[in-house]
Amino acid sequence: MAESMLILRMCSIMLVLGFSESKMQIISHTADVLLGENSMLLCKAGGEGEITWQKDGEDAEDEQFQKVDETSSKLFIRNAKMEDAGRYTCLCEFETGHRDNVSLTIFVYERPSFGQTPVYHEFLEGQDAVITCMVTGKPGVEVNWERDHQKLHSDGRITRLKDNSLQIKNINRKDHGSYTCEGKIKDRHISEKIVITIFVNVPPTVKIHEEVKNVMAGPKTNVSLSCLVEGVPQPNITWTTPDSSDESRYKYNSDKSELIISSVVRSDYGEYICTAKNKIAESSAMIMLDVSERPGAMLSQEKMEVEPGQTLSVSCNVSGHPMPALQWVRKTNNDHLIKVDAGGGRVRMEDGYVLVIDNVTPSDGGLYSCMAISPVGNTSTDFSLQTWPGKASQVSGTPGPTSVHFTMGASLVDGGSPITNFILQWKTGSENNWQERVIQSTDPLVITHLFPYTSYSVRFAPQNNLGQAGFSDELTVRTQGIREPDSPFLVASEGKVEGNMFSIPLTQLDNGGSPIIHYIVRYRVNKVDKDWRQKDLPSNSTVINLHDLQYNSDYHMEVLAVNPNGSSSPAKLNFNIPQPVAKMNQGGMGKGAVAGIVMLIFLVLLIAMDATCCYTNRCGMLMFLAVKLFGQKVPGMKTVEEGDGISNGDLKLNGLGIPRDSIPKLQTQDVAKNGLQAEVTCDKAPLTKFEKTSPNGDPATEA
Repeated sequence: MAESMLILRMCSIMLVLGFSESKMQIISHTADVLLGENSMLLCKAGGEGEITWQKDGEDAEDEQFQKVDETSSKLFIRNAKMEDAGRYTCLCEFETGHRDNVSLTIFVYERPSFGQTPVYHEFLEGQDAVITCMVTGKPGVEVNWERDHQKLHSDGRITRLKDNSLQIKNINRKDHGSYTCEGKIKDRHISEKIVITIFVNVPPTVKIHEEVKNVMAGPKTNVSLSCLVEGVPQPNITWTTPDSSDESRYKYNSDKSELIISSVVRSDYGEYICTAKNKIAESSAMIMLDVSERPGAMLSQEKMEVEPGQTLSVSCNVSGHPMPALQWVRKTNNDHLIKVDAGGGRVRMEDGYVLVIDNVTPSDGGLYSCMAISPVGNTSTDFSLQTWPGKASQVSGTPGPTSVHFTMGASLVDGGSPITNFILQWKTGSENNWQERVIQSTDPLVITHLFPYTSYSVRFAPQNNLGQAGFSDELTVRTQGIREPDSPFLVASEGKVEGNMFSIPLTQLDNGGSPIIHYIVRYRVNKVDKDWRQKDLPSNSTVINLHDLQYNSDYHMEVLAVNPNGSSSPAKLNFNIPQPVAKMNQGGMGKGAVAGIVMLIFLVLLIAMDATCCYTNRCGMLMFLAVKLFGQKVPGMKTVEEGDGISNGDLKLNGLGIPRDSIPKLQTQDVAKNGLQAEVTCDKAPLTKFEKTSPNGDPATEA
């Protein structure tokens, strides 16, 4: 049965592998027979005759072949062995007396096998790698190596050994991947392949861009420390940081190759070691983080109030990295710096950080700076020494009829604290006691209310918050005779503008020996007004007030003092009245204003719609009010009863026709009513929902 099935299969395939001139043929499914398999050869003679078989020229054994019919025979190869390979010949002696034969060569093979060939190899970069391919097969096997579907050829670094192993010298990470070993039966298209994976391990390497990194400490300073790591498998990265550094301010990227330190402080200084480790080895590199601190200077006291003649000492401590140098300097009024030496002077620096001043004088008052000087920057902290002011020098006095004006030829020494007052003193030659008056430091340095033609001794002394200086040298002056008054005293900085009003204090220093009668104030707009506007002020006035001035205008004002002997020279002043700034609600338009505007718009729209309804269709609230006020006959309108414009049963408004494209009136059924046809129009409807329709249907009549 199996043989019959094999014959049918062979017949269906119809693979003709041998033939002769008389059309003899041997049919088989393949000429290549796998070792241990069965195969059958079918010989068709093409005519009747006696068929026999031979192998390699010798008669085949009778049990190997079997007659099918007079024209065909079959030969069986069971459990094929290597010795079954050879040339098989089918011979036929035809009944006609002639002979013929046909031959077929059978190839018996054992499929290539790779046995215990390893399919995975790991090598260390730099090694000479040998990849084995243990392939067997019969009768003989050829071995080929491929990578990425291309055959590998020897190039000096990659070679194939005698045992068909593949050798790669000095293997590197580029050699990582899949390699294919192909075993092929010689001279046949029969092959098998095995894929071998090569993994190249690379020890970790760590590279850094900067071995030393310099940063400045500060709350806004962030520093990034990074290392470039390579290796196969991918190494794990760890950081070793100084014990003094606070790890809560550390941030890492995804693979920890970058360390970011925020708000760098001095304690972050030190060695940072980046270590990369995989299963092969580990490697590390160090970054030195040098953190500089801005220099700082701290004083034991920032201000001291000392009486003249005392001794003071102030210490200063500096900090920073690198450690700054310390220097004391004296600041002058013109911003010059005078170095304080470490010698044995009255003003000196002791122990490299202490400022000492012996026997303090008014001229010692002022600012001293402790400077911290560093390669990364400088800083300073000021110390204020305050003492009494110094005595005024080079003082002169200019007399008027009733006053003496003081002037100073040298600057006044304030002792490091601003002058607050002046004490003015005077007396006549016959007086033993001084009269005095205290004035503000901003007031004119003038003694007033003296007598004309009189000799006086005068002097003054400055005063600050700590004490009073000695009086200036005594001056003897003689007041002048009676004359016109001095010009009034105006201080421009004390002028005030409120809206279109201007005011300024008025002071009279010397009345010329006679009482002031009044003041003349005149003013005009610069380059516009030709004529002065003038007003008189009483003698006891202390303030000038000008009203109703023009906005956005520059004014010129002159003030004269008048006594019985004449008027003074004018005191002149320019001032400006600016354009007023419109005051608006800072919060914008309020909710009430918005609601009011919306209601107003709604009301206007409502009235407009009602008016339109009234004058077009005789409806709406306005129509209702008109009927109530004027009765049936609304002014400007004619009713049906008047009969105007009625003909042939049509009802029209006088003077109006039906416009083009208008909607025609709807007619009801013809109902006799005074000989007219009844129409349904909007004016027949009730004017409001509270209005009742009259019996005859006319709201106007009902009204």
